[in-house]
Amino acid sequence: MSAVTVIRCAAMPPAPHVPVAIVGAGACGLTAAIGLRARGIDCVLLERDAQPSGSTALSSGFVPAAGTRLQRALGIVDTREMFAQDVQAKAHGDAAPHLVDAYTRSVALAIDALEEHGIVFEVLDGFLYPGHRARRMHAVPEHTGAALMARLQRVAQAQGADILCHALVRQLFVDGGNRVLGLGFERPDGTLDTLACDVLLLACNGFGGNTAMVRDLLPEMREATFAGHAGNDGSAIEWGRQLGARLADLGGYQGHGSWAVPQGALMSWAIMMQGGVQINAQGARFHDETQGYSEAAVHVLAQPGGVAWNVFDEPLLALAHTFPDFLEAEKAGACRHAADLAALAGLIGCDAAVLRSTLDAVGPEQPDRFGRSFQRALTPPLHAVKVTGALFHTQGGLDIDADCRVLREDGSPFVNLLAAGGAARGVSGNAVWGYLSGNGLLSAVGGGWIAAGTAAAMLGH
Repeated sequence: MSAVTVIRCAAMPPAPHVPVAIVGAGACGLTAAIGLRARGIDCVLLERDAQPSGSTALSSGFVPAAGTRLQRALGIVDTREMFAQDVQAKAHGDAAPHLVDAYTRSVALAIDALEEHGIVFEVLDGFLYPGHRARRMHAVPEHTGAALMARLQRVAQAQGADILCHALVRQLFVDGGNRVLGLGFERPDGTLDTLACDVLLLACNGFGGNTAMVRDLLPEMREATFAGHAGNDGSAIEWGRQLGARLADLGGYQGHGSWAVPQGALMSWAIMMQGGVQINAQGARFHDETQGYSEAAVHVLAQPGGVAWNVFDEPLLALAHTFPDFLEAEKAGACRHAADLAALAGLIGCDAAVLRSTLDAVGPEQPDRFGRSFQRALTPPLHAVKVTGALFHTQGGLDIDADCRVLREDGSPFVNLLAAGGAARGVSGNAVWGYLSGNGLLSAVGGGWIAAGTAAAMLGH
């Protein structure tokens, strides 16, 4: 983990000044910057990497939002209330109500505003992700997080936001009352520069890449592959601890039960939702795949060898070919092919009779023993991808109010410290099963949009 230090002083050492400093130029930070520049407020984003990427660039880039202009234009019946209900249903009622309300409301405003800035979105068609009752996944045409990031960065910079890359924040300057005065950040040559600010937004990271924190807070993931961004080192939590900030939902995270091995690539869960199954090394299914890809990570890791096989047929392969992440995995050799059930058993290394019994139970007659219903059986030729469970990003962090103000242990807000996205608690509750598809970008885009408005109010705009 990066060494982070809170420095208490009566006044900020001499330094350039900006009204709003944003740590992290991911989807959250860039969305906030766009919102700030739309109000004429100067801001600087400090990004540790050579260029903005973060967790968003590693994702599929699908942003869930309800009640957008695009949905209405497409005739999609959906509301913020329906979306909020779906978030809470997935979290078994454990998601922070004030954030569920705030994020589901603000993310639609953000999507509409980003469209006005020239970012073209489309709503994914043809299937629903686990837990969503309406088509509400908004994506740029490329259907990748990297493309979403490129478009957000282009708009933010066109609007006049400044991005400092290779700027690893190491220090946080505060006065005796914990008012943020500014930051110290390390440059590639090891020198430390400083920046004074009136408002600070932490849009930086979770803790998935911090082995010690994962071992302590997410013991079921201690042996899991971390498939997230290296910048998720827990710095925001460490700062919060030094400041006396309240932390929340540290047991919440997004796992994924479809991380192709040994290729180290993501396979879209849409194939599972549309009729694919997961089979372990013994030839048996072990859960209802439609419950969600996050909790599937735990189920897969509990299987012999911590692996499973995603099994599907020709129609599902055609669907898979519409997803860039699958095409990349296939190009790397992840997808294997079997002309019949016997060949599939040989590929998996399991008993053919056990596998036949497993696949014979996949059909439209009635719900299976896991409670899952299928529209049809799988028919040869069959295809399989070997996968394991992975940790993508955490969903707990600094506790915040509905305006994204960081809260002290006593529940009162810091006067000029904000947090959103991976740095703050999300809306997935306190366990892996609470993650509804898209919750990460919901918190990033929705939270970034809220934070921009809150920072503007703090500055008197």
